[in-house]
Amino acid sequence: MNNAMSTIYHILDWIMKFAFVNLLWNIFTLAGGIILGFYPATIAMFTIVRSWLRGKTDEPVLKYFWLHYKSNFLKSNLLGLFLNVLLGLVILDIYYIQVNMVAALTWTYIPLFAFMLLIILYLFYIFPCFAHYDLNIISLMKNALFIMLISPIHSFLIIVSIVSVFFIMRAIPALFFIFGGVTYAFITVWISLHAFNRIQNQKILNK
Repeated sequence: MNNAMSTIYHILDWIMKFAFVNLLWNIFTLAGGIILGFYPATIAMFTIVRSWLRGKTDEPVLKYFWLHYKSNFLKSNLLGLFLNVLLGLVILDIYYIQVNMVAALTWTYIPLFAFMLLIILYLFYIFPCFAHYDLNIISLMKNALFIMLISPIHSFLIIVSIVSVFFIMRAIPALFFIFGGVTYAFITVWISLHAFNRIQNQKILNK
């Protein structure tokens, strides 16, 4: 009975932690006027999740969320400028495809879809890399690209996991608002850490 109660308490504790971090992500994004708040809040969320996955589960969440938000405010927004350009290119690609699409897709659209896929895969790694490595922006962007290119299995696992979670949250939309952001962070950081450890063991990452 005690073991069952302990397990239930442990599960509820993690549910509360996930919900709290997701709430902080939304609050601090709004606090930065969304435009300036999104990237620092996202980095803070990913850093907290990374700490959890590395065994540091007892850190005061609000204190460390604010610390990472404040200390990475400028650097994360500089990265955000680059990511916004990439996302802008993806939007242009989608717009071009919609405007020029005829009865069916042709092979000429393959490079556009390939480009969008690469950007999506790149986004899987850029935030975990930011949280894991102490690098300048240029080195961070290069290493995230390098890790993405040599980690196809990890990318596949991230896609499968995120798609599975998407369908669950689509069936229960409330879960998206309560756990959406932090669940994405947990999946990408968890799988990315395995990629980082493999690279570190093989000593093939150039900082």
